[in-house]
Amino acid sequence: MAVTGSQSAHSAHPADVPFIDLVAQHATIASEIHEAVDRVFASQSFILGENVTRFEEKAAAYCDSRDAIGCASGTDALILALMALDIGPGDEVITSAFTFFATASTIHRVGARPVFVDIDPVSMNLDPAKVEQAITPKTRAILPVHLFGQCADMEPLWRIAVRHGISLVEDAAQAIGAEYQGRRAGVLGEIGCFSFFPTKNLGGAGDGGMLSTDDHDLSRRLRRLRVHGDQGGYRHAEIGLNSRLDSLQAAVLEVKLAHLESWTEARRANARRYENLFTHYGLTDLVTVPRELPGHRHVYNQFTIRVKDGRRDALLASLKRDSIGAAIYYPI
Repeated sequence: MAVTGSQSAHSAHPADVPFIDLVAQHATIASEIHEAVDRVFASQSFILGENVTRFEEKAAAYCDSRDAIGCASGTDALILALMALDIGPGDEVITSAFTFFATASTIHRVGARPVFVDIDPVSMNLDPAKVEQAITPKTRAILPVHLFGQCADMEPLWRIAVRHGISLVEDAAQAIGAEYQGRRAGVLGEIGCFSFFPTKNLGGAGDGGMLSTDDHDLSRRLRRLRVHGDQGGYRHAEIGLNSRLDSLQAAVLEVKLAHLESWTEARRANARRYENLFTHYGLTDLVTVPRELPGHRHVYNQFTIRVKDGRRDALLASLKRDSIGAAIYYPI
């Protein structure tokens, strides 16, 4: 269960604590956003173009990747990654049993079969010890999810992938800026997939996504696949998607990217405050809080707690009575 606030038991009139307050965030950068959007309207260049290229370059630098490719959504990023690796009917892709629907649905969408592997109960990420057991001659890729903003244990997953000659694709939709052993999410496999859904740490004004890679050939193919497989001049080398990041989204994201580090550090400070408060009020027998693992940088897309002894639903109802935003991630 992810929570956003806590309220003193002695407060007679608890204040509303929204699950996420995008209005408050926007107010701090509204003038920058309006200027950036106005420039796009003045140019009347709405699809790809200079704004997208500039954002891609800055996003690649932020993720420490050689290239970044904007696309229409995080879901499309996953589909494009699998397409670029020629994964399709008859293939299997190993992924986490605990994630958002799109991780598995995109595997099915390209005609492959998702093979679910259980998570490590501490990190809530794919358990590498169980991945090896799931590999078959049909396995073409491992698709770990950096759930809630903390990277999966990528070194053993990478070793398994190399040993079996299969690909490693990161679902980093919730984890831009997260780190594993000093490296950023998005450069820990062949391709990293990001979402810019508005509630993400870096959120747009609508849908948007991105892929990152250090492989020049994969980058070139991903750029082709996002525009119907067009390699220029209406020459279509293959069948791709219509999955372009538009200039308005790129303009908004470029403004927000400049603030991302300070916002991330604020999230991390909030997480430490939660941890201290749960300990201070003696709640650790009831609640297990997220743990930042050694060698990781957690970016806390959600602060997700585990509630013991079947008391989760009662706690959720109590939070809602006190107007404190909370939700179950994921109910099924």
